[in-house]
Amino acid sequence: MTNKLSLLLLGSIALAGCQVHRGEDRPARGLIPVNEPVVTRADYVFDAAAPGGSLGAQESARLDGWFRGLELGYGDVVSVDGVDASSARADVARVAARYGLLLADGSPVTTGAVPPGAVRVVVSRTRASVPGCPNWSRPSNPNFSNEMMSNFGCAYSGNLAAMVANPADLVSGREPSGLSDPVLSNKAIQSYRNKAPGAKGGN
Repeated sequence: MTNKLSLLLLGSIALAGCQVHRGEDRPARGLIPVNEPVVTRADYVFDAAAPGGSLGAQESARLDGWFRGLELGYGDVVSVDGVDASSARADVARVAARYGLLLADGSPVTTGAVPPGAVRVVVSRTRASVPGCPNWSRPSNPNFSNEMMSNFGCAYSGNLAAMVANPADLVSGREPSGLSDPVLSNKAIQSYRNKAPGAKGGN
């Protein structure tokens, strides 16, 4: 009887040791990705001379060259700041319209005061990335704690960050406008239907 009790006691100690030996206490369990996209924003400023609240042809050309250098495009937010912002807004909007963008209402806070007789054009740009990926800092096995791999989430989170048209949508979605264009929404379907059998790609 004593021998049986001793064996049971030793077995319980061994099982308890297996349960405690989990390696480091890491909370990376479940289906939540270990690596997720991080959205950052940068504001670029351009002070344009606007005497009387109007941009001349030369200043409009300078602004256009600045937009071109920034490779202005979808996802960028353009705004105007300054005392004469309301007057110069139409001139800035005409330049921004060449890149398919409308001006935003209001403008972010920037460093320094707007010079007298000038307006400040601000381009706010968001970028999405997954820092630290790929992450093979820990081997996948052995895994005594049933944790996610250190690289879990890098692939699809990286693809999402690279493909999202407007990274700001990852932070907060946009409210529906209530308007829809059936021609635009059916464009992909029509492209698929009109494609010749065996042809690659689409229109």
